[in-house]
Order: sequence, then C-alpha cells, then structure tokens
Amino acid sequence: MRFVVVRSSAPGCEPNCPEWISAEGTIEAGTPALLKRLLKTLGGRQLPIVVNSPGGNVDAALQLGRMVRKNKLDIAVGITEFSGCSPGTKNCRDNDGKDQPYSGVAYDSGAMCNSACPLMFAGGIRRVVGEWAYLGVHQITTTYQREKLLYRTTYRIVNGKKKIVSTRVVSRKNAGSYKTYEMSKAVEKRLSAYLEEMGVEQGVLSVMKATPASDIRQIEPEDMLEMKLVTSLDSLDLLTERTICQHQPAPANCREIPTNGAPAVVAAVETGPSPIAPVPAPAPQANEQEMRFVLVRGSNPLCNPDCPEWISAEGRIAAGTADKLRQLLDTIRERRLPIIVDSPGGDVQAALAAGRLIRERRLDVAIARTDFLDCDPGEVGCVAPDGLHTGLTIDAGAECDAACAVMIAGGVRRLVGANAHFLVHSMGMEDKVRAYLDEMAVGSGFFVAMQSAEYAKHRELSRDELKTFGLTTGQQSVDALTGATICRSAPRPDNCRVLPAADAEAKAPAKL
Repeated sequence: MRFVVVRSSAPGCEPNCPEWISAEGTIEAGTPALLKRLLKTLGGRQLPIVVNSPGGNVDAALQLGRMVRKNKLDIAVGITEFSGCSPGTKNCRDNDGKDQPYSGVAYDSGAMCNSACPLMFAGGIRRVVGEWAYLGVHQITTTYQREKLLYRTTYRIVNGKKKIVSTRVVSRKNAGSYKTYEMSKAVEKRLSAYLEEMGVEQGVLSVMKATPASDIRQIEPEDMLEMKLVTSLDSLDLLTERTICQHQPAPANCREIPTNGAPAVVAAVETGPSPIAPVPAPAPQANEQEMRFVLVRGSNPLCNPDCPEWISAEGRIAAGTADKLRQLLDTIRERRLPIIVDSPGGDVQAALAAGRLIRERRLDVAIARTDFLDCDPGEVGCVAPDGLHTGLTIDAGAECDAACAVMIAGGVRRLVGANAHFLVHSMGMEDKVRAYLDEMAVGSGFFVAMQSAEYAKHRELSRDELKTFGLTTGQQSVDALTGATICRSAPRPDNCRVLPAADAEAKAPAKL
C-alpha cells in the first residue's frame, strides 16, 4: 500500500479545494510505518483517507486502524484517478521541485476494501462506503511458524539431587510452517476487543467467521449501518466532492491557494512533499540535516531473537561525515554492519572519504530509509537502550543523489531497490572522482552518465543502467541486507546478532 496526498482537480474547484490521502494496494507489515511517516509531514492537518485495498496483513491493519482513530481521520472506500502525473508512473516528475500534492478526483465505482482492509476502515471517525463500492470480509488465515529449539541446562547436585541452575537456548532451526483457516479463540478475542474499541458491532466478526477464507462476503450498506461499520449511507463525495469547500465552516481538508499566490510555497509550508510517493524529491529533513549515523536493530517479530542490525545513514553529506562514521565504526569494532543510505548528496570530498572508509571496513550498502519504531533519533529525549534503536527499512521514497553516489560506490555489495531513486549530475573534482571510481571497480560509463547531466538538471538512472555501469552489484533490494528472515540463511550474515534471553522479545506463536 502506498500513501500520497491528493488535491481535487475537479473543474471550478480552485482556489479552495478538498485534499485527501489516497491509500491503494495490499496492506503489508511495513504499511503502518509508511502512513506514520506521511502523517508527520502534514503537521497535524486532518485529511480523510480514500482507500482501495484487497486486504493483507491483519496485524498491520489493526495498527493502521488505531493510527487513523488516534489522528481523528475520516475514511471512505474509493479510487483516486490522478490528473497528469500518477505515483505509479515510471519517471513521474510532475511534482519534482514543486512540493505540491498530486491532482486527481475520487470515485467509488469498482473500489473495494476487502479481507483485512475493513479492520483498518473501522478506525475512521466518519466511515463511508458508496453505493458502487465493495466492502467484504472472510475468515482469517493464520500461519504458524515451527521452530526446533536446542537448550543447554546447567545442574547443581544438592543433597544428592539435581537442581537446575540455568536453562538457555543455544540454537534455533526453522522447522517449517502450516496454515489454518479457522479463527482461534485468541485471535477472535483480540478482534472482538478491537471492534468494541472502535465502536463497531460484533456482527462484523460473525460474518467473518461464517465466510470461508477462499470466498469473500460483501456486506450490504444497510447491514453495515446496522453493524455501525459505516456511520452513514453517504458516498465518498461527503469527503472529497469539490463543492464541500463552499460550506460554512469549510471542512478541515479544504485548503485555499490564492490564484495570484505561489502554490508551491504554500504547499511546502502546510503539507510538505509526500515522502511515500515514488517522486525523487527528498523529505525536507534530509536536505536540512547533516548526515547522521544510527545503529538500528530489526523490529520485525519474525526475526527474534536473532535479528539483523544495520547503520542508518540519513541526511546531507558534510565535511565531518567521514569522521562521524569512523567514530561509530570504532564503537562496534570488528562487526560488519551494512549501511542503509538516504541522502540528497552534499560535499564531494567528504563523500570520497566516506566511500573509502566503507571499502576499508568491507561494508555493504543499500539505498533505503529507516523508519524508527521506538523514537526518532532527532527528537529531544530520544535515547535508545544500549544505543540501539529499533526500526524497519523501506526503499519507497528513498534516494541517493549527486555526491551520495560517490559515497556508496565504496560498498562491497551495493543495492538499489525498485522503489528507490538514484540521481546524478555533473560535479567538480573530475580527476579525483574518476580515479576513485576506477579504484572501486565501477565502470567508466557511470562517470560519463554523471558528467552528461547538467548540475541543475538531475538525471535519474534505472536499475538496469546502474547494473550495466557496475555501480550496483545485484538486483536485490535492501531486504537482502535487513530482511526479517536473513538470519536463518546459511552462511549466517555478519550483521545478525542474538540478544541475551532476558532482553529478547518472546517469539509470537502465530503470524496473522
């Protein structure tokens, strides 16, 4: 699922038009982090969510629903049709440098919210499903992960009898998995409590239980109203129709841009760019802050207690960047952690120094951003236990621009995912950069591509071009370095680490 801010392009709408968050696609484990990141850019503005989804991960849907309720957002089932530049279009650049929302119109014909999506939908303050939209439910599929554990138990003989002193797990092996298509009592209790929390009747749960996982049961509008799953029988026009901004008072999702004003400036102040849309413009924070390096441990419960760890490198490359990286690497000594980079570029000399340090320590690199699940390291009072934050890596919206390319060329493995953006332009210190790229065994075609792009007009390189030039070492994404299951592979990656049993989070018996 991807989230982008959209402004109505309906004729006669301007200068005061409704805006909304378009949420389309499958709900996955990392989806809540994407919505959280977008909401932070809105500065407290309450925009309704227009959702079109076949469902997905139940745990993530519950998190999304609670996030929607916490932020007091309305929600509707609908499809956003974009005008001009669409987030799903390759090389979509209409918004580049303008800091504006996408433009489009919302309609409900053929839109759906199925499977786990109604759980997310239940979090809305106002919840509407139009006459031509579909909301359906079915039984939940639960996947159980089997593990074979080997314990080491220490005994002491006391009065001729064995007394257990300690027991600890010394190895874990994946023993396969199996699925069930019936709702367990624990899951039923959990979903029941969630629906009660959201003010939705338990009839929704009854319909879910009665519908096989291989089928889908569309709930009729009158039944949804009776179950309190919808708050009215209105359509999404209630939230997105162009005339709603003529009401007094105007809804919270209306925003006026004077015809003689500068729309880009207003948009940047109030909403900022959507960091989730596949547009290579970086989030404002990355432009303003110097690059910071943070130790992160994967927070996906599937990996406990043996989880991948990495170094998050986000922000502008500055004169002291290489020194900061060296200081951090000295604290972890011989451990080889991959560096996950999201940067708009910066000082070329500093990028050369950082790249050589990365090669000296034989580190892997990938272009992605880290969503922190404990607290953002930049926030006041954010202190991680033992200096280790928890988070997830996502390549959607991440970028490596200009001098950043020089820095990551130092990686042993260099990965750029399908949703990350890699941009280059000509830069100074040509002789030094060319010699450095030769040193790093990057093909001369990459240097030519860099210098052929004007400084003010960045050129985005495709994954195929990056592989051909020798800048990337494979077509994998950041998941090859930070994915939840990589620590089960053989040989085991260097960046995996088992936390002491007392500190490790208990492994969940089931994954929904």
